[in-house]
Amino acid sequence: MGFITRLSNGWKIAMNSFSVLKENRQLIIFPILSGISLILIMASFVTVVMGLSGWDVDNIDTSSTIGSYLLLFGYYIINYFVVVFFNMALIHCTSLYFKGQKPTVRDGINFSMSKIGSIFAWAVLAASVGTILKIIQENVGTLGKIITGLVGAVWSVATFFVVPVIAYENMGPIDAFKRSSQLMKEKWGESLGAGFSFGLIQLIGFMAVGIVGYGLAIAVHPFVGIAVAILGILLLQTIVGAAQTIFVSSVYHNITGDPVEQYNQQFIDNLFETKA
Repeated sequence: MGFITRLSNGWKIAMNSFSVLKENRQLIIFPILSGISLILIMASFVTVVMGLSGWDVDNIDTSSTIGSYLLLFGYYIINYFVVVFFNMALIHCTSLYFKGQKPTVRDGINFSMSKIGSIFAWAVLAASVGTILKIIQENVGTLGKIITGLVGAVWSVATFFVVPVIAYENMGPIDAFKRSSQLMKEKWGESLGAGFSFGLIQLIGFMAVGIVGYGLAIAVHPFVGIAVAILGILLLQTIVGAAQTIFVSSVYHNITGDPVEQYNQQFIDNLFETKA
């Protein structure tokens, strides 16, 4: 399959991801719950840091110490755990929809709960990688920033399919990483095409939200314009994030040979080809 064809396929699947979300609007609850949880987690860690500094910003220790890295490691674990938990719930509901069922939010939550050990194991691995990269970035100067940037980009690409792999293939974190890397090699073109598509949609959405917010700020009140812009951006990111997760699920199920009954069957039969 040619590169241009792969990009075109990625665009088509991305657009269909929004169609799936439109037909299952309740699935948007998962990225919303994830976002709320992450905000609360951030607030909790900020509270801890402020408490340790005697509630004086000037007393906050910003130096790189073992204690600060341990705190960062703990934050990363919880952060990755929450993200994967809700993404897995969304992917499972999407899988049920693909098979002709009518998924509920409870179906997704229950499934993620059944995989909670695997999710935690992955969170520990991801947090370890994140912490190591942070240490290198802060202690190796400009070279460290270049290294962490490159490794971070590779890590992001290689872990593209890690959530459905953990969900359905009962692998540990290391094997899940290897399996995700293998799947990414097979469908890198579609993923690149979809990434461009989602990015373009976000850009257009941000511009539209900015124009509306600016108009309201002038016509009504600056506070109203700012509030609408913030809410619009959050809503846009939530919708696009959910569609991206649906995209990952759809590509994964086609790679592994599972039927995708509700995903634009007119072109899906010939859309995916195994890489020679």
